[in-house]
Amino acid sequence: METFSFASSKALEIPVSVRISSLEGKQTPIPFSTLLHSPELKHIGSNLSPHSDLYVTVQLWADSKPLAAPVQTAYKSFKTSRASQLAITIWDLSPTGGHGARGHAVPFGGTTIPMFEKDNTLQKGRQKCHIHRHKVADGLSLTKTPSVLPSPRRSDMNIGIHGVGDSEADELDRLEKLFKKHEMGEIPRVDWLDILVFRGVEKRGSQRSDWVKRSSKGKSINAGNHPTHEDQNIKQKELDDKTVSARNLDPKADYQEDESDFVLCIDFLRFDFPIVFTDHEYPAAPISSHPHSTPTSSNITLKPPPQVELGPGIGGIGDNGDAYGYGGRLMKVYDPEVGARDNPAESKHRRLVRSHRTGLLDRDLKPNAKIRDELNVIMAYGPTHELNPEEKDLVWKFRHHLSRDKRALTKFVKSVAWHDQGEARQAVQILPKWTEIDVDDALELLGPIFDNPAVRAYAVDRLKKSDDEELLLYLLQLVQALKFEKISPETTNDVIHDSSLANFLIARATNNAMLGNYLHWYLMVECDDRSPDQVKEHRKLFARVEFNFMTELTKASHSTPDGVERRKTLLRQGELITVLSKISKEIRFSREDRPRKIERLKKFLADPKNEFTHFDPPLPLPLDPAVSITGCYPEEATVFKSSLFPLLIPFKTSDGRKYSIIFKTGDDLRQDQLVIQIVTLMDKLLRKENLDLKLSPYRILATSANAGAVQYVASTSLAAAGTKYRGSILAYLKANNPDEGEPLGIRKEVMETYVRSCAGYCVITYILGVGDRHLDNLLLAPDGHFFHADFGFILGRDPKPFAPAMKLCKEMVEGMGGLSSPHYAAFKQYCFTAYTTLRKSSNLILNLFSLMVDANIPDIKMEPDKAVLKVKERFHLEMSEEEAIRHFEALIADSMNAIVPVVIDRLHGLVQQWRA
Repeated sequence: METFSFASSKALEIPVSVRISSLEGKQTPIPFSTLLHSPELKHIGSNLSPHSDLYVTVQLWADSKPLAAPVQTAYKSFKTSRASQLAITIWDLSPTGGHGARGHAVPFGGTTIPMFEKDNTLQKGRQKCHIHRHKVADGLSLTKTPSVLPSPRRSDMNIGIHGVGDSEADELDRLEKLFKKHEMGEIPRVDWLDILVFRGVEKRGSQRSDWVKRSSKGKSINAGNHPTHEDQNIKQKELDDKTVSARNLDPKADYQEDESDFVLCIDFLRFDFPIVFTDHEYPAAPISSHPHSTPTSSNITLKPPPQVELGPGIGGIGDNGDAYGYGGRLMKVYDPEVGARDNPAESKHRRLVRSHRTGLLDRDLKPNAKIRDELNVIMAYGPTHELNPEEKDLVWKFRHHLSRDKRALTKFVKSVAWHDQGEARQAVQILPKWTEIDVDDALELLGPIFDNPAVRAYAVDRLKKSDDEELLLYLLQLVQALKFEKISPETTNDVIHDSSLANFLIARATNNAMLGNYLHWYLMVECDDRSPDQVKEHRKLFARVEFNFMTELTKASHSTPDGVERRKTLLRQGELITVLSKISKEIRFSREDRPRKIERLKKFLADPKNEFTHFDPPLPLPLDPAVSITGCYPEEATVFKSSLFPLLIPFKTSDGRKYSIIFKTGDDLRQDQLVIQIVTLMDKLLRKENLDLKLSPYRILATSANAGAVQYVASTSLAAAGTKYRGSILAYLKANNPDEGEPLGIRKEVMETYVRSCAGYCVITYILGVGDRHLDNLLLAPDGHFFHADFGFILGRDPKPFAPAMKLCKEMVEGMGGLSSPHYAAFKQYCFTAYTTLRKSSNLILNLFSLMVDANIPDIKMEPDKAVLKVKERFHLEMSEEEAIRHFEALIADSMNAIVPVVIDRLHGLVQQWRA
C-alpha cells in the first residue's frame, strides 16, 4: 500500500477562510411594462441594472442547526462537525421589500455547500455553487438549496433535449475538474495554450447556458416527437411573439421569471495534503464522583448523578452482564446544575443580606449575648468543618467585631463570596487590621480551597515571623502548597513575582543551609516523579522553583560568599546519590547470592576510582546536612537480606564519628518520610508542654520517587530480642544495662526511657493509624529507646484482618515489669497526657495533612478527600478531656486483651523462620 500523507481537521489551528470570488450567469431582462406595474420588482437593484450592489451572507450549519450567526466578514472561527455546511445567500436591495425580505434586502439566491466532501476530506480550491434564485440558503442536512444539482434520472436520458444537454454538461464538468487540477499545480502551466483553452471553454459554457434557457422555455413541446434543431428555433420564435403580444395587451399580467442559471464561485484554502475530518473532543462534564472544590469557599457537597431507565440493551449499567440486576436498563446522565458554583436563590439572598450600603454600619455592630454564644460555637469549629449559609452571613455581619479574635480569620475567609468584587475588595481591606493569627491558621490559608493571592500573601507574612527551626517542621507541606499557587511553569515568567510562597521559601532557603538542603531535595523528588498521578504542569512548576533557587544562590554570592559553594555542594550531593542509586540497582538485580553481593559492594566502595574512600572537601550528608562526611568504611558495608537488598554504608564524619545510612532503590520512601516528619513535629509539641517521651525519631530522605536514604540506628527487633532472651524484653534490657540496686535490675534512666518511648509511639501510631505492626518492625535500642519502623500502611490501612487500633503487645508490657508494675501505671499516665496534649494541637496536624492531599503518597492518594477526616476521627474532638482519657484507657485494654494479633504475630514469626 502506497504511503498517504494527510492531516486531521482537529490539528488544524489556522482559521478556515472562504473567499467569495465571483457570480457567473445571465438574467433575462424584465420588460419595462412589467416593472412599471409591479412595485415589488420595480425597485430590486438587479432588475434595474446588471451591475447592482449585491452582498453575500454566510452561515455555518451542522445537523440542520445553525452554529453561528450569519456573517459578512472574512471568516468566523468555529468548531466543525462532519455534517458542517455553509449556507450562502446573495442579497439584493429593494426599498419596498418583498417575499423573504429582511429590511430593505431581498434574497437574490442561495446555495448550501458542505465543508467536507464525501470522503471526509475538507473542501479545497475553487468551487462552483449553483444559485437557487429568490431562495434563502437553508443549511439543512436535507437541503433544498444544494450547491450541486442532482444528476437527472436515467429515464430522462432517453429524451432528446436532455440527452444532448447531459452529454454537454458532463463534458463541462470534466473540464471543470481539470481546471481545478490546473489551479492546484497538478497540471503543468503552458501560458499560450492555457489562453486558447480558457477562451474555448468559456465560449462553450456560454453556448450551453443559452441552450438551457431556450430548452427551459420549450418544455411544452412534446418530447416524443423529437423535433429538429430548426423546428426548435421556429417554435421558440413563435412562443416569444405570443408572449410579447400578450404583455402588450395586458401589462399587469403576472410576470413569470425564468430560472436563470447563476453560479457562485468561492475559494477554499488550499493545502499540500488532504485534511481529514476528526471530531473535536470536548471536556468531560463534571460529575459528582469526582471531588469538586469551590475556590476560596467551602466545598459544595455534590449529589449522586441521576440515573434514568431508557430501555433494555441501551448502553447503560449492567450491559456486560447483570451484576447490578438491571440488565442494562440504566445509564448515567449529567445534571448541569450539579457542579454549579452557587445556588441562584442563595446568591440573591446573600447579596440582599450583605448589601454594600450597610458596610459602614457594620463597623459599629456588636453581638448580643445570644449571638455571641453562636459565634463562639462557630469559632470552635475545626478546619474540616463546613459553614452553612446562615453561619457565613453571621460571620460577615460581625466581621469588624471578630477582627480581634485570631481564630475567626479562617472562618471569615470561608464566608467571603470571592467572585463578588465588592465583597472581595472589603475582605482584602480588613485583612491587615486582623489580629495576628497562629501558624496552624496560616497553614490552613495556604490550602487548596484558598486561591485568592491576597489571602495567601497574608498567610506567608505570618510564616515570615517563624524561625528557621520551626519552618523546617512544615517545609515538606509548604513545598506541596506550591501546587495551589498561581505560578506559571513557563520559563519566560518569573516565579518570584508570581507567588509570595515561592518567593518566601527561596529567600529563606538561600539564607539557611539546612533549609536550602531539604528544599532542594523535596523539589528534586517532585521533579523526578513521572507517575500518572503527578501532573505534568506540577513537574514544570517545581523545576521552575528549583531553577530560581539555584539562580538566587548564585546571586547571593555577592552578599553571602558561600552562595556559589552551596550550589556546588548540592551538585556534589546529587552525584553521590546518583552513584549510590546505580550500585544499588546493580546489586539488586544481580543474580548473585548475598555473600557475593556484599563482596561486590565492598569492592566498589574501596575502589579509588569511585572516590568513596575520601571526600575532599567534606560533603554535608543529604540525609542530615549538619553532618559532614569525609569518606566511608568499605570493609563494614553490607547488604541486608530483603527483597530489595538495601545497602548499609557507614560513613566517616569530619569529627571522627561513624554515621551509617541505609540506601535502597525500588521503594518510595515519601510516605515513611511524612510519618517521621509528623513524629518529629509531635515530639516538639510535647516537649513544648514539658513532656519528653524520648522519641528521638530517625531521619529519612526520599531522593527520588523510588529511592532514598534512612539513618541506621543500632537496635534489635522485639522478635529477635525475644528469640535470644527466651521471649523476655526485660532480660534484654537487663543484659545491656544492669543495675543490681534497682528493683528490676535495670538502670533507672534506661527503664524510664523505655516506658516513655513506648507511651509516645503508642499514642502517635494510633493517631496516624499506622498498620501492619508485628514484632519485626518494633525495634528496641540497647539504651532503652523503643521505636517503630516500616510505615507502609497508615490512616487505618492494614493488610491483616482484625488488626487492633493500637499496637500494645504483651512483650512490651512484660518489659515494663508486668501489669501490676508501677512502670506500667506510669506508661498509662504518659499515654493519657500525650493524647490530651496532642488533641490541643489537632488543627495544626490536620492542616498539615490537608496540604498533602495532592502529594503522591500511596495511602493518601487512595482516598484524598478522606485522609484528613481519618486523622480527625482518631482525635475524637467531640469528646471532653475526661471522655478522651477513658476512651484511650479502653484502647489500651482492648490491645492487651486482643487474641488475633497474638496469633498473627506467631504466624509471622513462623513464616520468617521458614524464609530464613
